[in-house]
Amino acid sequence: MSIETCRAYLRQRGYEDRIREFDVSSATVELAAQAVGCEPARIAKTLSFLHEDGAVLIVCAGDAKIDNSKFKAQFHHKATMLNPEQVVTFTGHQIGGVCPFAIENPATVTYLDVSLQRFDIVYPAAGNAASAVRLTCEELSQLADSAGWIDVCKGWQDAGQ
Repeated sequence: MSIETCRAYLRQRGYEDRIREFDVSSATVELAAQAVGCEPARIAKTLSFLHEDGAVLIVCAGDAKIDNSKFKAQFHHKATMLNPEQVVTFTGHQIGGVCPFAIENPATVTYLDVSLQRFDIVYPAAGNAASAVRLTCEELSQLADSAGWIDVCKGWQDAGQ
């Protein structure tokens, strides 16, 4: 159901033709990079955390990891990832296919991490564990209805990009 929801959402905005579906899993950064044919860092992974009475989604580069101290400084609480049931409740997507599109839960807010800004093209999932969508960072920001760019990740600065 989730890829259909994502497809309809992207179709309404003129981006359906950017969706790529695979015969293999793209559920992890490494698998997605192999399926897409790009470096893992260009995979825009969507991480989901508890926040107040809802959830916060952080879309970051595939080689980035959440920096707990930066997260706490930004959101004023410890980073606690959603469990699988909460992921579905707050995003409408299953783990492995979570993307920042077609999020209908008003208690979910999406942010983009600056780790993505070093790339012209990135590839977030398109609603299931065998898909991706090719976007610029500006397109991603608009389509994800992003609340803004934040800096809550580590590890990517040393990746030599």
